[in-house]
Amino acid sequence: MGKQYETVIGLEVHVELATRTKIFCGCSTAFGGAPNTHTCPVCMGMPGSLPVLNRKVLEYAVLVGLASNCEITRYCKFDRKNYFYPDNPQNYQISQLYLPVCQNGYVEIETEDGSKRVGIHEIHMEEDAGKLIHDTWEDCTLIDYNRSGVPLIEIVSEPDMRNAQEVIAYLEKLRLLISYLGASDCKLQEGSMRADVNLSVREAGTQKLGTRTEMKNLNSFKAITRAIEGEQQRQIDLLEAGEPIVQETRRWDDANDCSYAMRFKEDAQDYRYFPDPDLPPVRISEEWLERMRAALPEFRREKMERFRREYGLPDYDLQIITQSAHLADLFEETTALCKEPKKVSNWLMGEMLRLLREREKDPADIIISPAHLAALILMKDKGEINGAAAKEVFEAMFDEDVDPHSYVEEKGMKVEADTDALREVLGQVVAAHPKSVADYRNGKEKAIGFLVGQTMKVMKGKADPGAVKEMLRELLQKES
Repeated sequence: MGKQYETVIGLEVHVELATRTKIFCGCSTAFGGAPNTHTCPVCMGMPGSLPVLNRKVLEYAVLVGLASNCEITRYCKFDRKNYFYPDNPQNYQISQLYLPVCQNGYVEIETEDGSKRVGIHEIHMEEDAGKLIHDTWEDCTLIDYNRSGVPLIEIVSEPDMRNAQEVIAYLEKLRLLISYLGASDCKLQEGSMRADVNLSVREAGTQKLGTRTEMKNLNSFKAITRAIEGEQQRQIDLLEAGEPIVQETRRWDDANDCSYAMRFKEDAQDYRYFPDPDLPPVRISEEWLERMRAALPEFRREKMERFRREYGLPDYDLQIITQSAHLADLFEETTALCKEPKKVSNWLMGEMLRLLREREKDPADIIISPAHLAALILMKDKGEINGAAAKEVFEAMFDEDVDPHSYVEEKGMKVEADTDALREVLGQVVAAHPKSVADYRNGKEKAIGFLVGQTMKVMKGKADPGAVKEMLRELLQKES
């Protein structure tokens, strides 16, 4: 029997904070602007420009620290991390090495093996770098500095995770906490949440850590899982072959399902850290810290318990609608207007999640207003529109948040309320399809579905299928 190995994993998670302006200047942090339009002398690193800390960055960092059970550093400061790279216009990054704002925290995760505590070594504030765009057609590299100076927190875990499942559970927990705080949208695909994986393997039963590598360029949970599985196997193969593992930074290539070396891993001394001379230390008072504690929101677990108590929802519904703070807020605000919690939940779990998957969007992208969703639910309940029409209206609301009443009027989707006119149509349909009528009377239940479909066709969808079915049954029973 061969040797058994254990994988040891720690994460460095970078999160872009949801401030309107950058960490040390007044430039916009909006995603997707034209290249180099959200810039100024400060974030471009021009000589003589001076940084000023954005107070909101400190607030978000402290809130994330409190939510993850961290100790808050009452006297923290910024340091310069010196290195040359084209996307780093100053030739240094302003970060926190010696006195980070948050330290010694933890979060609880749930996996198939049960609950586990993952330690957080520290959370520090720093600025993001610009973005390099490699143009293979022109064989050149372009630089967009819009992202330079966007505020980040870096959440550094302890090496407490042992497999990809625990890593994903940890990232999901962080994303949930941070999104409930409103500190970031945590969109991996847009780079507002990025994870670097530090991984080593060691012989099972030993305490000494193996040589670690750091993997970058991981922008989805799928890529993170594949990268972990690939790297742990690569390291085991090296150990089995008697070859050394080199401490280095590796880049994950998701398209080719492999990683490759980028550079040898630097130590802190290679960056020549020293206190930033342009930024004063940050002193956090007990009074201000108490205000931050009071600002903590109701998190998922508390929200689930309250929703169960106040709205009587099943556990399955609670799991779905509280997976996002935005979804939970939409549920509660809509329910307050229409007083139908289960129906609101059904729309969110059904059509809403379907459209989010199809459009490849996050719950944070939902633009439907509670007033419009409540109005749609009440229109359906009153029989003003049928189920198929309601789904069409919902999709229009998902895309543009249209007013459901106006949309139904413009499209002529209102259910025909004249029962005499409907009975006349039913009589015509029954007379035109004697075979289906005979099949139904001979016990073929599916035949009535065909007759309902023909009626809806004549009515151009302006009828309720359930009401049509009941009226058909009554008509056929009378005639038999």
